[in-house]
Amino acid sequence: MPLRDTLARVDGDLAAGRVPVARQRLRGLVSSFPHDLTVRRRLAEVYRLYGEPAEAGRWMYLEQDRDAAETAAFQERYHTAPQRMRALAWRGPESLAPTAFAEEQLAAVRTACADALGRPVDWDTTPSGWKEDTGRRSFTDFLAGAGCLTALLAFLAVWVNGLVALFRQLL
Repeated sequence: MPLRDTLARVDGDLAAGRVPVARQRLRGLVSSFPHDLTVRRRLAEVYRLYGEPAEAGRWMYLEQDRDAAETAAFQERYHTAPQRMRALAWRGPESLAPTAFAEEQLAAVRTACADALGRPVDWDTTPSGWKEDTGRRSFTDFLAGAGCLTALLAFLAVWVNGLVALFRQLL
């Protein structure tokens, strides 16, 4: 479906109060037209309706007239350069950006990501599963490990108890 037709449907969805449907359509459009800043701006407007400043900041990140609070919320949610690079959902070189400001922002994020990873990256090969290694384990990682260990020990205890009961029956 052409961009103009889909945007008309988004307008209809918003007029009818179907905000989640409009959001999904716009997310699809960003995926299909990652270089169109108008679509990104419209998606930011929808996230403002949801009261989600981090997501509004995400989709307005390439705009010069972006809201500083939304940008800060985006940067707080996606605090590493690789996370920001993935979140921006850009494809192709920065030179495809329609404005000089957007090109500068994209180049800055890509450069920061390359520095964090220690190797060159581009927008089409952003590592999808990369997680920054801070050298510290989180408390939830500790609890998950402790839970697995507890389950393993409980399984072994039941198994040993069953073997002991079996040998008592045989003797």
